[in-house]
Amino acid sequence: MSVGVACDLCSGTILFAKRKSSRTSHVAADRLKGMQENVWVELIQLAQEVKPVNLGQGFPDFAAPEFITKALRDVLAHPNVFLNQYTQSHGHPRLVNALSKLYSNLLGRELDPLNEILVTIGADEAMYCTVMAFVNPGDEVVIIEPCFDFYEPAIKMAGGIPVFVPLHPKSHGFISSADWVLDPEEFASKFTNKTKIIIVNTPHNPLGKVFTRSELEMIAELCKKHNVICVMDEVYEWLVYKGSEHIRMATLPGMWERTLTIGSAGKTFGITGWKIGWLYGPKELTKFPQLLHENCVSSCATPLQEAIAVGFEIEMERMGTPDSYWQNTVDTLEPKRDHLAKFLTTVGMAPTFPEGGYFMIADFSEIGSKVDLDAEIGTKDYRFVKWLCRNMKLQGIPVSSFYSNEHKSLGENFIRFCFCKEETTLEKAEKIIMDLKNSLF
Repeated sequence: MSVGVACDLCSGTILFAKRKSSRTSHVAADRLKGMQENVWVELIQLAQEVKPVNLGQGFPDFAAPEFITKALRDVLAHPNVFLNQYTQSHGHPRLVNALSKLYSNLLGRELDPLNEILVTIGADEAMYCTVMAFVNPGDEVVIIEPCFDFYEPAIKMAGGIPVFVPLHPKSHGFISSADWVLDPEEFASKFTNKTKIIIVNTPHNPLGKVFTRSELEMIAELCKKHNVICVMDEVYEWLVYKGSEHIRMATLPGMWERTLTIGSAGKTFGITGWKIGWLYGPKELTKFPQLLHENCVSSCATPLQEAIAVGFEIEMERMGTPDSYWQNTVDTLEPKRDHLAKFLTTVGMAPTFPEGGYFMIADFSEIGSKVDLDAEIGTKDYRFVKWLCRNMKLQGIPVSSFYSNEHKSLGENFIRFCFCKEETTLEKAEKIIMDLKNSLF
């Protein structure tokens, strides 16, 4: 009997079922009830149809660093046949040793490469393994909004309850990501005796906010008070601009023993398609995601891990020098960030100036009010994003997709753009934006 997939497009609820037979039909497990396709599915399909200038998805449109692609070529040509076979489940020895060396220096404590590090299929799997390893049905997980849209479904699949608390802009117009802050009383009220985990993303997607030491200390105190595990999503840790500093939660007093930190080779070396991530933390916590990982995917691709390990070894030698890839990346992205902010401001799209990462959100409400969006469906930002893609051939991401259903209205005046693009790509986007302004004003 052939198998089909049915999708209720009106509700967005996915239903997996065999084609109708005379006897019965089969539906997915309860954990998938109410699960919806994420924003990326629809907008990637739209981009394939329209072929827009893509400032939506968060990947570079320029070549990955030569030293790491060369490392992969060398691995594939290496006579050691075992580099093409299964490797250690928790992480390829050369890579976990490189990660141990790097983070031991950054944290000021020795990390055990075998017991305090886990290599995963991208940062998504690191988050998934962590949530599944700790969250029981009825446990609450505090999520700071806006947030990456993978957090909520992972928590729900574990039977957990997402508890959302938004960052609030202190003012409007052209502001910094530092101006988006938590309300201390509102934030503290989200912690209860059911709270198991809090997820903190810094540098932040989509705002570009870099949480300050005092903000992290406020979070840390609540974690200690309520005995909560802190899961730090730090995939943009190397993308921090002048005037800001990335503070690692695991370095704060009393936080190492309750913190798991997630990283990404895709963001670290501009190789998002390699899908290699990791987490690190005390073995008393790390052993549980390790157990889940080894009983789910077993291990990650050996050649990719070997090449990434070489990349780390090279970059660790270059840190603090003019040859540092991470520093050169920041130096390259800063003017791109400034360029994007300038032309968005010119047309009345008020940007939030990011302190880190490679995304920028902008309030499009002024220009959006002059566009007829009746042909599109969804929240205002979804409609504007789709209209902009179809009619002007420029793609961004609707910011309401980074909010829970109860808070989507907080994001529906914003659109997210990615600026880790070639200068020619940004120039094309600028021309489109200027053409839009000239046609409306």
